[in-house]
Amino acid sequence: MKLKEKLEQWNVKSSNEIGFHEVISPNKKECKVSYIYRLNLNEGDEYTLESKELEMNLVLIQGQALIKINNENKDMTRYDSLYIPGKSKLIIKAIKPAIFYIGAAICEGIGKVFFRKFDKTLPLGEIHQIHGNGSGEREVFFTLNPEVPASRLICGLTWGGDGTWTSWPPHQHEKDLEEVYCYFDMDFPRIGFHLSYIKEGEIEAGVLHPVTSGSMIMAPSGYHPTVATPGTRNSYFWVLVAFTPETRSYDRAILDKNYVGGAK
Repeated sequence: MKLKEKLEQWNVKSSNEIGFHEVISPNKKECKVSYIYRLNLNEGDEYTLESKELEMNLVLIQGQALIKINNENKDMTRYDSLYIPGKSKLIIKAIKPAIFYIGAAICEGIGKVFFRKFDKTLPLGEIHQIHGNGSGEREVFFTLNPEVPASRLICGLTWGGDGTWTSWPPHQHEKDLEEVYCYFDMDFPRIGFHLSYIKEGEIEAGVLHPVTSGSMIMAPSGYHPTVATPGTRNSYFWVLVAFTPETRSYDRAILDKNYVGGAK
């Protein structure tokens, strides 16, 4: 298979149909350790989720839901998140039509149930951060930051500015972690572009993926900068999956030095 044909397959469109959908898994896609699921529920629907051998980070992208786990009820509104380790079971009831994005990885016995309420007024710190500057500035809200015990996952939400880059200079972390970008709040005609390329400096050998709500782009290797068109803010749930618990770290990115010095 030619390189560009391979890179084109890294773009997967998740389903809008009601139900639980496996979008990316090691036995079906090139990612070796990353699992991505999407759960769509109508108002009043209930779904029982069992994590089995996986740890999971669930984010409510749209709607309102009630979670029942370990004899506790958790009300979830937009962008709230929940981490569950392996061998967990929960019941999800949609109070309003709901969409969940779910990142997952093999659980190594680290971590416990952890709920995070989204709070856009949270001061900047471990959870709420601003990355980059100028045309590369973006807002980041960790749904599962490195300081929270987990086996392999680090996850969060990113919002860019109108027509700006949400990852520049290009970076890669292929020796230590895979990543998947799961786009939302970008219904047509709003659109962004996600660039995938393998070798430092060789952008022309890459593939430019158009992305809208529901697009999910794998980064099993190589560089993966993203940009929005005018009138669009790139918005995505990103899922970093470490190859081992020891490489579960947020500071392993290697920049493409050909582009260092622009927006970061």
